Amino acid sequence: MNLTLKTKINAKIEICFDLSCSVDLHTISTSKTNEKAIAGITSGLIKLDDFITWEATHFGIRQQLTSKITQFEKPFHFRDEQLKGAFKFMKHDHYFEEKEGVTIMTDHFEFSSPYGIIGKLFDKLVLKNYLKRFLIVRNAVIKEYAESRKWKSVLEI
Repeated sequence: MNLTLKTKINAKIEICFDLSCSVDLHTISTSKTNEKAIAGITSGLIKLDDFITWEATHFGIRQQLTSKITQFEKPFHFRDEQLKGAFKFMKHDHYFEEKEGVTIMTDHFEFSSPYGIIGKLFDKLVLKNYLKRFLIVRNAVIKEYAESRKWKSVLEI
């Protein structure tokens, strides 16, 4: 299943990129699911070949997901891919493009649940919308921090 989301941010591409790579900002933006990094890179900025194990509560179930940064071209793109977790597979591409002082941040999320046809139905009927809302909230926090001076509280630029 694929999900693509675009967010326009009135800020420099480098700030938007770094905020998206910030483990600390990710933790802030996912506070509703109590997401926290428990292994690998647990604070600061991610980079190529880093891995992170996140622990969070989704659908009332405490779970862990380990992902690795498999592509990284600052400040234009990075990819994280699940190594271990609830998905059958998961890959999340983060693209950044700056036009006339506005950064366009594009999330391209590919995922599949296990359990065959039941998993495919769950993806289509429940999970796609759940993940879209999750990304909308996360991106709203990135936008809020990037467009204000709040970004200085999580980045060392």
